[in-house]
Amino acid sequence: MLKKQKNLIKALTLDVKKDKWEKSRGFVMRDVAMPTLDEKKNPADAVSVILKIRYAGVCGSDRGIWYRNAWKDGVHDSLKREGKSMRITGHEFLGEIIEIGSMVQSLYQDTDLQNKARIEIGSLVSGDSHVTCGRCYQCRIGEQHVCINESILGITIDGIFAEYVKIPAKNLWAVDTARLRPEIAAIYDPFGNAVHATTVVDFRGQRVAVFGCGPIGLFSILLARNFGAAKVIAIDVNKNNLNMAKKLGAHEIILIPKTKKKNAWESDKSVVARIMKLTYGKGVDVALEMAGAFSSVNNAIDSARRGGQIIFFGLKDGDLTIPKFSRVIARGLTIHSIIGRQIFRTWQIAQRILNDKSNGIQDSIWNVILKKGRGTIINFKDFTPKSFEKAMNENPKIIFKING
Repeated sequence: MLKKQKNLIKALTLDVKKDKWEKSRGFVMRDVAMPTLDEKKNPADAVSVILKIRYAGVCGSDRGIWYRNAWKDGVHDSLKREGKSMRITGHEFLGEIIEIGSMVQSLYQDTDLQNKARIEIGSLVSGDSHVTCGRCYQCRIGEQHVCINESILGITIDGIFAEYVKIPAKNLWAVDTARLRPEIAAIYDPFGNAVHATTVVDFRGQRVAVFGCGPIGLFSILLARNFGAAKVIAIDVNKNNLNMAKKLGAHEIILIPKTKKKNAWESDKSVVARIMKLTYGKGVDVALEMAGAFSSVNNAIDSARRGGQIIFFGLKDGDLTIPKFSRVIARGLTIHSIIGRQIFRTWQIAQRILNDKSNGIQDSIWNVILKKGRGTIINFKDFTPKSFEKAMNENPKIIFKING
């Protein structure tokens, strides 16, 4: 058992009473209690573990909370239910198991002794950020990713931007770092979002548009090419992200012009026209909306061909206007809404793709998206709001090195 020598640890937090929501931005480094397993007080600790966090990825959801433009209701409502005001943020991680509950070994440890990646003390693990109930209708029929009672690390329950965390063992995915870089293992979760998004339809021979070239959009470009897309068009407001998209295999890139529109939800006519020209007037077979901006949603709708597929993943708070909605039906568009990952089907697919060195995806993520760690791997102990925000603004993906 772990000797509880440290009573306090460092964590990145948001306190809705002290920090406020509307009048602030960012996270605050605070001392919080060291997590413990006490099965007498909390029976759920029998199926939980304590992790020493090694690396933690910064997600678009974290950016949304940082800038206070997403997840307000989720954070506030959950804190109210818990009777507290502070949330530990973050949900992408790689950690070392240092303590396990009494039931973990019998329920979650792989009995295959040849499997080097196992759920046991000393193992390195990543894990899914959606903590599901296992009891609702959706969970019982294998649709845990839409669990009706789910909690989300760093949003509706405490997350992993901390030196040590407690997490349910059922959420863990063992990692073999002999096959996968630890920094990339820490971002299994968002890579899984892209895997989920690019496996709901057949990409073979398809013309594809990716609206939003943040990390998950960039992952989706890699995957679309890997799955056989004939043409991939990348669209973004950021030139640097588009340059990355080109390096990752996008055939065409389109920079969204900075123009003033009467309504924020209006599509960009020049962007749609460019896509139509690139697809000989037909529109794309598959449009992936990965940014969440309301104009981007309408860009995706307007750029899809008749009978085309639209995949929505981007998320922003607020109300969206879709003008002339009847055309969505009249044009026979099929819309897929992607949330999270299919637990653990998506993880298995992601593992096989990342561990296959021949496809170059792992190397592309490290060399291009993570820039070989230059400016993208940040020491947790050196956190300052100013330097962190600067790193977020300069890179589509950054990762904390917490206990290296």
